[in-house]
Amino acid sequence: MTWEDLRTAALLGTDRRPLPPAGSTLTAAVDRSDPARALLELAALETVRRRAGARPGPAVELPEPPAPDPRPEVPEAAARRLALLIGERQGAGHVANLGELLPQWLATAREHGYRAPAAQLPELLDAARARTELRSDTVTLAGPLGHWLAAQNPDWRFVSRTVAQAAPAEPTDRLWQEGLFAERVTHLTRLRRSDPAAALGLLRSTWAAERAEDRLLFLDTLQEGLSPADEEFLEATLTDRSKNVRAMAAELLSTLPGSALAGRMAERARAAVRFEGGRLSSGGRLVVDPPAECDAAMQRDGVPPKSPTGRGERAWWFGEVVAATPLGVWTGDTGLDPAQLLALPVVEQEWTEDLREGWARAAVRQQDAVWARALLGPAPTVRPARRGRPDRTAGASAKLLAVLPPAERAAWTASYIAAHGLGEAFQALGACATPWTPPLSTAVVAALRRAADSGAYPWSHSGVLGMTERALAPETAPEVESLAAVTTPDSSWAETFTRLAGTLRFRAAMLSELDPQTGP
Repeated sequence: MTWEDLRTAALLGTDRRPLPPAGSTLTAAVDRSDPARALLELAALETVRRRAGARPGPAVELPEPPAPDPRPEVPEAAARRLALLIGERQGAGHVANLGELLPQWLATAREHGYRAPAAQLPELLDAARARTELRSDTVTLAGPLGHWLAAQNPDWRFVSRTVAQAAPAEPTDRLWQEGLFAERVTHLTRLRRSDPAAALGLLRSTWAAERAEDRLLFLDTLQEGLSPADEEFLEATLTDRSKNVRAMAAELLSTLPGSALAGRMAERARAAVRFEGGRLSSGGRLVVDPPAECDAAMQRDGVPPKSPTGRGERAWWFGEVVAATPLGVWTGDTGLDPAQLLALPVVEQEWTEDLREGWARAAVRQQDAVWARALLGPAPTVRPARRGRPDRTAGASAKLLAVLPPAERAAWTASYIAAHGLGEAFQALGACATPWTPPLSTAVVAALRRAADSGAYPWSHSGVLGMTERALAPETAPEVESLAAVTTPDSSWAETFTRLAGTLRFRAAMLSELDPQTGP
C-alpha cells in the first residue's frame, strides 16, 4: 500500500477504486466494513509511517557565538528591579509610572559600567523596540550579546541602527555603501565621534548622489566634532539644491567664529549696529539701522528673504544677521563686556528686543556661557508684590539656561521658583540636569506646599509633578511624606504627596542597588 494508492482511492471514491490490500499486520487490523472510514484510518497509519521513516535533513549551521563582554552583570537585586520596571508590574507600593523610571535605571547602569542581565535581554530589547528613548542605553548595556540576538530576530533590527554610548565605528565603509538609511546615519555618527576627518570624507564620496532629505540629516551629524576642517565642505554646501540643506550649512558655519561666513555676517552686523560715545559711564549708546534688503549674498549665507512666522522683513533680516555673528565681535569692537553692552540704551528703541533676541540666539548657538549669564541676569529672589500678567522669564530663558554649567543652572532655577512658584517654571526645570540638586529639590517641594496651601488642584501642576517623580532628589522623601501627613486625609494633595514620596523611596532603593559602593 502506497500513499499514491490511498490518494487515488480518495479522489475517485471507494466505490470506483477499492481499498488497496493490506500490506502489513498493522493495516490488516483495520476494519474494512466501512470503506470510507477505513480509508481515513489507513491514511493516518501511512502518515505516521512516512514521518517515522523520514531521513533527517542537513544540519543547520550554527551562528558564531557573540564576542565576550568583560563588563560585570548588574547585581541580582538590580536585575529584579529591572524586571519590575520592564513589566510595569504592580506591587511596588505607592509608586506612580514605573515605566517612566526605566530610562533612569538604564542610564545609571550604563554610567557604572554594567551589562544587562542576559536572561532579561529579550524583554529589554522588546521594550526598546517600542520606546525609542530607551534604545541608546539599551544597546550599550546589551553589548555584543545584544547585537548577536538582534542578528537572529528581525524585530530587533534597530540595534544595528542605534548610536550607542561610546560605540566604535566599523573599520570599513561597506555599511555606508549598502546599509539602510538609518544604519548609514548611525555609522556616520559613530565614525564622526572617533575620526571626524574620515566621516567627512565618507560623506563627500556620495554627497552628490544623496536625496535632499538624506543630505540634511547627514549634514546634521557634522555638529559632532565640528571644526575649521569642515568649513570648505560647508561653504560649498551653501549652494546646495535644497533650501533646508543650505540653511543647515549656514547655521553650522555660524558656530565657527573664524569661518568666512561668520566674517561676512560680522560685517553686516557692524553696518546694522553702531556703537557711539564712550563707555557706559560716558554716555555710550547703540544706534541700530537694520538691513534694508535681503540681497543674493545674504540669501546664500542662509538668511531667508521671508520670515516663516510673518515677522516684519527688516526685523527678521536683522535678527538672522545678529544670531549668526560671532559674539566676540561686539565685545572686541566696543571694549565692553556682555553685561555692559546689554545695559547700553538703543537709540531706536523699537529694535531693542530684536537685538537682545538675536544675541540670545547667538549665545545658544555658540554655547557662550558668559553671554547667556548676562542675558539671563540674576534670578529674582523675592516674590512679586502684585499679581498680574504671568511671568514667562523662565520659559523664554530655558535655552539660555542650558548653556550654563549644571550647578549654576539649578541655582538660578531654584531662585526663580522661590520667587515665582511653579506656574511658569516647567521649561526651566526641564533644562536642569537630573537628579536635581538638593537646593533645587527643596525649592520645588516648598513651592508644591505653597500650591497645596493656596487651594490649587494637583492637576494644575501635573507637568511639574510628573517631572518630580523622575528628577526630585530622593533625599527629599521624608520632607514630602511630612507634607502628606499635614494635608487633610481626603485632600487630593495628600494622595499626590504620598505617591510622590513612595516614588522617591523606590528611586533611592533603585539607585542604591546599582551603586557599586552601596549596593548589596
